[in-house]
Amino acid sequence: MARLTLAIGNKNHSSWSLRPWLALKAAGAAFDEYPVALRQPDSKARILAFSPSGKVPALKHGDLLLWDSLSICEYVAETYPQTGLWPVDAAARAVARSVAAEMHSGFMGLRRDLSMDIQRRLPLPDLAEDTRADIARVLAVWNECRATYGQGGAFLFGRFSVADCMYAPVVTRFRTYGYGLDAVCQAYSDAVFAHPAMVEWCKAAEAETPLPL
Repeated sequence: MARLTLAIGNKNHSSWSLRPWLALKAAGAAFDEYPVALRQPDSKARILAFSPSGKVPALKHGDLLLWDSLSICEYVAETYPQTGLWPVDAAARAVARSVAAEMHSGFMGLRRDLSMDIQRRLPLPDLAEDTRADIARVLAVWNECRATYGQGGAFLFGRFSVADCMYAPVVTRFRTYGYGLDAVCQAYSDAVFAHPAMVEWCKAAEAETPLPL
């Protein structure tokens, strides 16, 4: 099998890079990293040398190039089906895909007001109405998934899945800004931070030179 290579941005800030990186790690896939320091004069050129989309993440696998976080996660799940990155049960799998897609395409207020910054602990800003609605929806998703599908483990659908990969950056945002969580969501957050792949990513993020605020 050809070697996998994943282009990623700064681990402290690049939420979209974190998602497929976690999927690859959870699948036990051997892969190389093509790191690109963001907000640098040569950042765009370095990304374009890897992917014509001009954005990270992007995955190369032989002649195949994928340039979207969720499509990369889907590809990893299909390439390594034995790792169970989607739930086995059809109903649970459909819901997992729904909540993953919802994160992929929505929550713009949350992204705007609570950017990912693993290193720092920042004061919670005044939140716009759309951001408060986004947070309420995220917490509702976590509670509903844990209650309905999470009995088999500590994650949204029991076993660690693509859905958890998609929501992992939000877990870091809540910690960065000290947002108080209910007991179910706090336990879920703790489980995500304790996942070995997440521990590895956060350790590397903490060692990076921070970008300016």
